[in-house]
Amino acid sequence: MHASGEVFPERGLPAVWEPVRARCYDAAGAYLALTEELEAAQRDGTDIADGQRRTDTVTRQLVDAARAVDEFYRADQAGLEHAVAIVRSVPQLAQQVKVAAAAVRGQAADSEYADYPSVRLRAAAVDEALVTLESAGSGAGSGSGAVRAAANRLDAATKELAEALAQAPSRLGAANTALTSVDTRLSAVRNRAEGVGPAYSALLREFNAASSADLANNGRECQQAIDAAADALAGARAASVANNPESALELTATARGNLARAEQLIDAVTKRLELLRSVREDPQDKAKAVRFRLRDAQMLAVSRGLAGEWGSVLDAQAERIERITETLSGRHPDYWAYVAELDAVTEFIAGVVDRMRKQAGPRRE
Repeated sequence: MHASGEVFPERGLPAVWEPVRARCYDAAGAYLALTEELEAAQRDGTDIADGQRRTDTVTRQLVDAARAVDEFYRADQAGLEHAVAIVRSVPQLAQQVKVAAAAVRGQAADSEYADYPSVRLRAAAVDEALVTLESAGSGAGSGSGAVRAAANRLDAATKELAEALAQAPSRLGAANTALTSVDTRLSAVRNRAEGVGPAYSALLREFNAASSADLANNGRECQQAIDAAADALAGARAASVANNPESALELTATARGNLARAEQLIDAVTKRLELLRSVREDPQDKAKAVRFRLRDAQMLAVSRGLAGEWGSVLDAQAERIERITETLSGRHPDYWAYVAELDAVTEFIAGVVDRMRKQAGPRRE
């Protein structure tokens, strides 16, 4: 039970065992008490009142306790024996893990890749896990469960260090490939960024000022992101020259993140211009698409027998679409507000459709 409690505490067997053990102690106590009385009576040459009945009672108590122990053991014999076997194997496991850790740690120390961040980090993890295992094995009252857990942690840390050493030779090639890729992407983004200023100017000339107010800082922020990417790329090149490909890979990842940000800022301007020109050319095209979605939603409500619940809600969206289309007036209509409001209607309709599909109800095809 001690082994089971240490190795498999989640099973809770010690708590189940407690009443069985209590029965054994009660029976043993009754037996000892009766034995003392029998010995005293024998010495004094006296009789014990009700001696046979009490002897039979204690005998039954002992038999019942023994039977309870057997039944408990048979109920989980495999698990109990497995726990004992594990506890007995813990010292050997700990020693094996220590030997393996020492071997891999030595390889890391002697490796030409010892200064790679991944190797240094995992070597430190092995050192820490080894200290923990030594402490678990030598501390007063340390149990097999704690030693086993510490040995498993050391084993996992050792495997991670071995994997880092195995991957280290490929880092240089990966870093060189990443440098080339990011350099090419940086040039492409710089070329695209040259179109942000003209696109933003076109937005101001051709459309309501409100249509591009949220894009006023995109050109400046885009250039900042490109500059940050260039700085990270320069740092990556320096790290590669210094035979630190892992730092180079980290810096190229930073550069990619900055370039992705720059591309988002570029697209926000150029795609806005493209969208607004498309809407200006045929304003009703987008409204037609929203009306089509609305008709589909209304048909779904009828087919599922939900027109009584959702019909008026959907009809209100038709009126809402008409009001939105009436806002396109004046020399410079706010096409961006027009698009945003129609998108809001589309989103609302999609939400209603989703709720109707999840809602139980009769279907009429």
